[in-house]
Amino acid sequence: MTEYGRGQGSEPWHPEDPLYGDGGWGGQQAQEGRPSPYGGQPQQYPQQPQQQYGDWGDGGQSAYGPQQYDQYGGQQHPEPQYDQYGQPSGQQQYGQQQYDQQYAAQAQHQHHQPGQDYGNGDWGSGAHPQAQYPPDPSDPYAGQNAAYGAEQPDFYPTPEAYPPPEPPARRRTEPEPRDTDWDPGPDEGEHAFFAGGDGDGPDGTDGGDRGRGDRRGRGGKPKKRRNGVACLVVCLVLGGGVAGVGYFGYQFYQNRFGAAPDFAGDGNGEAVTVTIPRGAGGSAIGQELKRKGVVKSVDAFIAAQASNPDGKSIQDGVYTLQKEMSAASAVQLLLDPKSRSNLIIAEGKRNADIYKLIDKQLGVSEGTTAKVAKEEWKNLGLPEWAMNHKDVKDPLEGFLYPSSYGAAKGQKPEDVLKQMVARATEKYEEFGLEQKADSLGLEGPWQLLTVASLAQAEGTSHDDFRRMAEVIYNRLKPGNVQTNGMLEFDSTYNYVKNQSKLDLSLSELRSYDNPYNTYYHKGLPPGPIGNPGEEALKGALDPTSDGWYYFISLDGKTSEFTKTNQEHQKLVDKWNASRNN
Repeated sequence: MTEYGRGQGSEPWHPEDPLYGDGGWGGQQAQEGRPSPYGGQPQQYPQQPQQQYGDWGDGGQSAYGPQQYDQYGGQQHPEPQYDQYGQPSGQQQYGQQQYDQQYAAQAQHQHHQPGQDYGNGDWGSGAHPQAQYPPDPSDPYAGQNAAYGAEQPDFYPTPEAYPPPEPPARRRTEPEPRDTDWDPGPDEGEHAFFAGGDGDGPDGTDGGDRGRGDRRGRGGKPKKRRNGVACLVVCLVLGGGVAGVGYFGYQFYQNRFGAAPDFAGDGNGEAVTVTIPRGAGGSAIGQELKRKGVVKSVDAFIAAQASNPDGKSIQDGVYTLQKEMSAASAVQLLLDPKSRSNLIIAEGKRNADIYKLIDKQLGVSEGTTAKVAKEEWKNLGLPEWAMNHKDVKDPLEGFLYPSSYGAAKGQKPEDVLKQMVARATEKYEEFGLEQKADSLGLEGPWQLLTVASLAQAEGTSHDDFRRMAEVIYNRLKPGNVQTNGMLEFDSTYNYVKNQSKLDLSLSELRSYDNPYNTYYHKGLPPGPIGNPGEEALKGALDPTSDGWYYFISLDGKTSEFTKTNQEHQKLVDKWNASRNN
């Protein structure tokens, strides 16, 4: 049985086999009297430079053995012989292409039979043998003698050292041989990273110990080189890091020791409206000014405010400034009352009058704010206890808290209304309307706010509010024999009529049917009739307890209070007598 693993027939080769002297398959078969498997002609190969036996440096063909392989797995061919005149001895040259065609044609007619003796390594399996690959033109080491012509002895003189290749159908992939004769090459041992290798070997080199010719791989494209690009990338990364450190270092120095960025002059002439929130400090004011383009930096404004003796007295409100002002100029203008565009709401003002003031301040047509209030009142920030009360004329009444508000042209009415509602809600929480309503015999903070609005409307001085609040609470008591539960306040009638009259007849007052008319309906009106100030709220929260039921103002500036109707009638007669005179 033929052993294909070693590439020999049933009989072993012998040293006396003429194959060793001929260097080719054709000569041996001719001496044995058998026809050559290549058509009786000696097999020739492309001419190669003369080399010594045993030279393994470049994969050249040794003279021993039928089909030899170099250290990289390439096919070797017998070394051609030359006579004394330099002509080939008994051999005819053929090109590589002719050899491949003849060999392929002969191989197709040979069939392997079990047990057949091929003799002296002459074998055929019906498959094409391994054809020699042409050298890679881009490989500068292909086809060169590794030993540079030095004579070296052949350390493998037996045929067993050069088995023929297996047929392609049975060939198995074997690991690449390791090159122990390391040649540093022109890079003289540089690391693969800088020599152009991929550095994919276990030690960071190109494939471990493989030779330079193995790096390309047969039939594959050359490995990518990254010597210059890698160095460039490293330099760019390092350069960027140095630049970043320098930039942040400069910023750190500027923030700690440098002067804050600032504009110069009093502005560029472009007016801008700035709203300073209530209770805002220097940092908040500076941020708003920078956002509007007035100052260049917050730090510059803080420094200018600190250097001005009156810098801490900047009030909230709306100011008309200019863009690109120096921080010192901005501080000075904020301290000037002429630059302040504020809307002042007096105590006791009704909403109808406040809406007109807002229209004028914002420069919009009359009725714009009233329309917004009617349509958007639920979205302006009212607390839950102020929502959905029956027969209320204006749900926002009592929530446009008397104070100073920033309002200027360009603002929207709803923004101003939101400021007022927010201010009122804050104050009512501060006074504790929700917690104290029950202790005063009221149904909730809504009624307490209504009481404060009545005291504000009927009182003539801050000293009147506590006594005026007691009058209201006494008349609301059940079983009241003085007024029988009727408040009878002229202010409620004037509110629903949107007027402010002092001389009203009883017949007129008691004949008008309206929930707000306290001469016609018992108890409190459906809601506040104005916007009470702080003193009126405090009076409603802390009324006197002297037993007052009646009051009258003789001069329009002060009020006189009485406990009985008889005492009250005397004051009325006195007042009528003064009017006739």
